[in-house]
Amino acid sequence: MKSKAHGYFFALAATTIFSFQDAVSKHLGDHYPPIFITMIRYWAFGAFCILLASRKPGGLRAAAGTKRPVLQIMRGVLLATEIMLVITAFASAGLVHSTAVLSATPLVVTMLSIPFLGEHVGWRRWSAIVAGLVGVLLILKPDAGGFLDTRLLLPVLCCFMYAAYLIATRLVSRTDSPATSFFYIGVAGAVTASLVGPFFWTTLEGWDKLWMGVLCITGMTGHYLVIRAYELLDASAAQPITYLGLVYASLFGVLLYGETLSWNIVAGSVIVVGAGLFTVWREYVLRHQVSAQAAPSGEA
Repeated sequence: MKSKAHGYFFALAATTIFSFQDAVSKHLGDHYPPIFITMIRYWAFGAFCILLASRKPGGLRAAAGTKRPVLQIMRGVLLATEIMLVITAFASAGLVHSTAVLSATPLVVTMLSIPFLGEHVGWRRWSAIVAGLVGVLLILKPDAGGFLDTRLLLPVLCCFMYAAYLIATRLVSRTDSPATSFFYIGVAGAVTASLVGPFFWTTLEGWDKLWMGVLCITGMTGHYLVIRAYELLDASAAQPITYLGLVYASLFGVLLYGETLSWNIVAGSVIVVGAGLFTVWREYVLRHQVSAQAAPSGEA
């Protein structure tokens, strides 16, 4: 029980840190090219991944050993690109709006798990997916011009990209260790950002140098806490905590950036989060049903 409590603490701390990181990313994204911010952030994250891998048994050779190198590299490229677009979305669509749409990612993962992972999704979870998508449409403000504003569609693209990254992560987890997957997102992402980022090099001014340093530190710390959390908790236990990020984003967006928490964002977010929590609960129930059926009668 104590280790599980630690897992919840790590998950909560990671969510808090990542939310603060998003607020910093929006500030920097308002003044500097997102690809430049992503590159600096990935230089620190890539170095952290290499350092972490070198301290584990087998060192860098073991961490780099993968049975699915193409998919691992694609994961790193996809995540780095998604982060760059998310920073762009924070600056253009707003922190609150973007985070509200991104909260639908677990629902998209459930939907994509059917064709890519061969999983079965029953009518209950399909109902939750449909409800969640309705919530996203509500967040996008379905009034005159709402659907034509590309700034609001960018977070939707990011949502699907991150869901695709998570699906790819599940695929590689069938053959590779978590340490290997973590190594590749850091290194492949850093290489990807470095191929384009230098063309957008910008001199940081004043306090922004400090904020960039904070962004790098929170990135490394947040990812480390996520690793620790998932060592102690199942994904279904940790997922509900991540929805607190929407609350943090609302506070940061309204208090720091003067964003408006309109009725459609609140109502849509409630629907999306409710649908997401139901989906997580159903996955938990189904997994335990399968485990009970597979266990010998004397152990069930």
